[in-house]
Amino acid sequence: MRAVIQRVTRASCEVDGQITGSIGNGLLILLGAAAEDTEKECEKLADKISKLRIFADENGKTNLSVGDINGGLLVISQFTLLADCHKGNRPSFIKAGPPDRANELYERFMELLSEKASRPVERGIFGADMKISLLNDGPFTIVLDCIDGEILS
Repeated sequence: MRAVIQRVTRASCEVDGQITGSIGNGLLILLGAAAEDTEKECEKLADKISKLRIFADENGKTNLSVGDINGGLLVISQFTLLADCHKGNRPSFIKAGPPDRANELYERFMELLSEKASRPVERGIFGADMKISLLNDGPFTIVLDCIDGEILS
């Protein structure tokens, strides 16, 4: 499972002209589920992301989590994070999980993240053509890979 976490001052997701999720200050999380992923990866990533101290405290040090600042969470499913570009110029998505299972993991990840961060999670729509708007803060972007229940990066 791969997550790209962006600290934002605002972010939103639009599908067919309708806003499906919107946050102010907080985290935009792009999430890709691999074919071999399980709930174990969801659990580890949700725990890590809920505790990431990437917001500034009163001294300007990155010491606060999204919960500490009462920030928002917006999670967008993005199978293209699992693209394999080693051969040729056309990405292969064979490493991405099958849609039904990937959607189950996406939903489970959001449940766990909401529980661990003690806040609601805004969302995109799995498999839809989404338009994501965001204003990066910093920019501050972190990529986390979780394989076999272990955070690798």
